[in-house]
Amino acid sequence: MDGIRIRGGKPLSGRVRISGSKNAALPILCATLLSEGESLLRNVPDLRDIGTTGQLLATMGCIVDCAPPVVRVTARHVTPEAPYDLVKQMRASVLVLGPLVARFGKAKVSLPGGCQIGSRPVDQHLKGLEALGATIRTDHGYVLAEAPRLRGAEIVFDMPTVTGTENLMMAAALAKGRTTLVNSAREPEVIELARVLNKMGAKVQGAGTSVIEIEGQDELAPFDHAIIPDRIEAGTYLVAAAAAGGDVLVENVPVEDLEALISKMRGAGVILEPDGQGVRVVRTKPLRSVDVTTSPHPGFPTDMQAQFMVLMCLAEGTSRISETVFENRFMHVPELNRMGADIEVQGHTAFVRHAKRLDGTEVMATDLRASASLVIAGLVAEGETLVRRVYHLDRGYERMEAKLGALGADVARVQHVEG
Repeated sequence: MDGIRIRGGKPLSGRVRISGSKNAALPILCATLLSEGESLLRNVPDLRDIGTTGQLLATMGCIVDCAPPVVRVTARHVTPEAPYDLVKQMRASVLVLGPLVARFGKAKVSLPGGCQIGSRPVDQHLKGLEALGATIRTDHGYVLAEAPRLRGAEIVFDMPTVTGTENLMMAAALAKGRTTLVNSAREPEVIELARVLNKMGAKVQGAGTSVIEIEGQDELAPFDHAIIPDRIEAGTYLVAAAAAGGDVLVENVPVEDLEALISKMRGAGVILEPDGQGVRVVRTKPLRSVDVTTSPHPGFPTDMQAQFMVLMCLAEGTSRISETVFENRFMHVPELNRMGADIEVQGHTAFVRHAKRLDGTEVMATDLRASASLVIAGLVAEGETLVRRVYHLDRGYERMEAKLGALGADVARVQHVEG
């Protein structure tokens, strides 16, 4: 099992380019199931989750040429069944459910797995499909869905759900009539999926707002689409540069999608300057503590909470970080405290006090974004840090050790690390 070894204390300098968005690419890969022709995805990141999705589509009978940054998928002959062995590896696999039911009238999809960051049930997905006319039952860990033809309906989500919104958008694209999704997720990745569905011939309006309307079509065409930059990868490198110090140009940053993070970083004393298609990050003064509460987009992203917490470990004063999206998303806190951080968790809030210094040690990654936070902590720690279980990191960051190394960090991948 691989690890990442970091020798800290080196400021970062230079430029780093952000890859395509994982969270946009995954639902778009699933959208290829809506058409029998060959679809082309460009600017696809080379990630473990992308490979897993390609394997899943191939297992169902698709012809998949997965060679990031280009992926081609032809979904002409499909068996509408997604097996446990692949779905368990990645929660986003549940996104095949809507397209399969919509196009083939039935689906057998394993209940999903993925990062262990709290309960993330698929009840909103199933409730929505039932409203569209599907018959749903569960059997031995599988969701079984059937519908001769889905029909448009009004669906009100109990809470905004990104994958739930995406799954039902894809299902509604082949449903008969108009579907209205109320209390929808507003994330940029939802808007990106709407762009693709419209390229395919669906009529989707309102993506990026809380109410989305989809006019279903009898059939959809294949598509050619370039994936947007990854806002979470961009945010991670902005925070890494600010934590380590130095002068870094982060290229290909979707600034408009990171306003909440950028505002908090500026409040902490970080200099962030737009520069062409990128953002220049400079820190010349001590950091100030700021409070953060995660919330659905356009609020502060839960996927940046762990990384930002490391930055607050270096800030003067005490920062209060409240997690309102997922329970169990403070599993990185014990590992950061082992490095010398002073973080106390009370319920859904972490109180982060200024740490005089962080010390390198062996730490264990528990999920994707926790992995990134521990790497950032290693960049600023004294001595050597070894981050174990970085297969989590490989799910969402393309060659992170290479990108950081190009900025001057002393970081390397270590193979066959136990644990």
